[in-house]
Amino acid sequence: MSISRLRALPELQKQYNIFTHIDVEGVKNSYKSLKDGILSGLLCGIKDNIVTKDMPTTCGSEILRGYQSPYDATVVKLLKQEGSIVLGKTNLDEFGMGSRGIHSCFGPTFNPLYPAADKVIMGGSSSGSAAAVVSEAVDFSLGTDTGGSVRLPATYGSIYGFKPSYGRISRYGVIAYAQSLDTVGILTKNISTLRKVYHVLDKYDDKDPTSLENSYRDQILGIHERNTIKERKKYRIGIAKEFSQDSIPETIMEALLAFVKKLLDLGHDVVPISIPSIKNALPIYYTLSPAEAVSNLSRFDGIRYGYRDQESDMSDNVMFAPTRKQFGREVKNRILLGNYNLCSESFKNNYIRAQKLRVQLIDEMDSVFRYPNVLLNNKETTKSETNVDFLISLTTPSLPKKLEDFSVSDLDTPTKEYINDVFTMPMSLAGLPTLSIPIIPGQPIGVQLVGQYGFDEMVLDFAEMIQ
Repeated sequence: MSISRLRALPELQKQYNIFTHIDVEGVKNSYKSLKDGILSGLLCGIKDNIVTKDMPTTCGSEILRGYQSPYDATVVKLLKQEGSIVLGKTNLDEFGMGSRGIHSCFGPTFNPLYPAADKVIMGGSSSGSAAAVVSEAVDFSLGTDTGGSVRLPATYGSIYGFKPSYGRISRYGVIAYAQSLDTVGILTKNISTLRKVYHVLDKYDDKDPTSLENSYRDQILGIHERNTIKERKKYRIGIAKEFSQDSIPETIMEALLAFVKKLLDLGHDVVPISIPSIKNALPIYYTLSPAEAVSNLSRFDGIRYGYRDQESDMSDNVMFAPTRKQFGREVKNRILLGNYNLCSESFKNNYIRAQKLRVQLIDEMDSVFRYPNVLLNNKETTKSETNVDFLISLTTPSLPKKLEDFSVSDLDTPTKEYINDVFTMPMSLAGLPTLSIPIIPGQPIGVQLVGQYGFDEMVLDFAEMIQ
């Protein structure tokens, strides 16, 4: 352990607001009785919507300030078993809702890639997890990715951000935002550490009803072993024309073209493809995710979970209101939107339609890949040579802004923030493994590498191959 790292923490925290809780004494004690394991001695940060029994879990919300879980999430338990040491809980957009890292009751998290005085945003919602890695306060961190919340701040911090296939990593102990989308993700500065962490966490968990069963994992492993990266030198990579946008800054487009040229120079084929349903991803996501959030947040009522106003009681019929007003603006916006989407007419016209469009998107994305989706019971023989091994796209269409650059209208109009996830949402809706790769060292520009469902190892293999 580097003592200088711990000594630097107070100043880092003051400048960038990375953590909601830091356990320096716990770290020192852990090093005195260090466990042997794959991750022995590596410091990690845990996003503050993943429960820990030794530290508070707040979700960046006043409604949970000071809450202490009686148990560790499965992912935390697995990390500790392999010798990793939790330095602290990282800041986030409240309940994971946001893409800027400014919607926390603890205040915004700023980007250590820039001078502290500039107050450049980290991006969200896993803002603290990304900032902890960028600042080198930790060796890796865990975030959660619902619509891009690991990949976007990873890009803004010029680090790796990996969203595994949905169901690959346990969600037991993750406080849910939208359970059909939420995925625990990993943020690191290098692929080797990322792989170690992924191998520790990639396990079936019977406590999580959405965990991918071992029979499917075995099928995927068999296909992967027959198509190992080491035995192939040339891969076919698709770029969806639906991701083309005129508003993308020139610096970002130049970086993407340079990355494509690198792939071509390495001997790979880069081909245009079409996935028409990508254009529906934004409305699908903001129809379904707020509807799920309404259900998940209903437990925070002051009785089961959450703040309870001591001056009101059940006989006053007002306890629910003082509790719920503790939610921040963005959470309230999504609760309102979710309730609207579940109203009788909207449920029929919007919610059901969005579910059907999501299935269509999954089918279209599956159709472009060389390998089958084991959940859809597809066969390898139905695929052809025109199918691709991977997809690539930009991670975000924008560069990080200074906090002062957000106008009142930016904060009052949520859709301006929602558009930031336009490139990341399709992969979340389809549950595909996606790695955000920094393509210019020290610059906030990233490219997503996307694989077929379940083929997470193949994505990491290829990323390491082209590194």
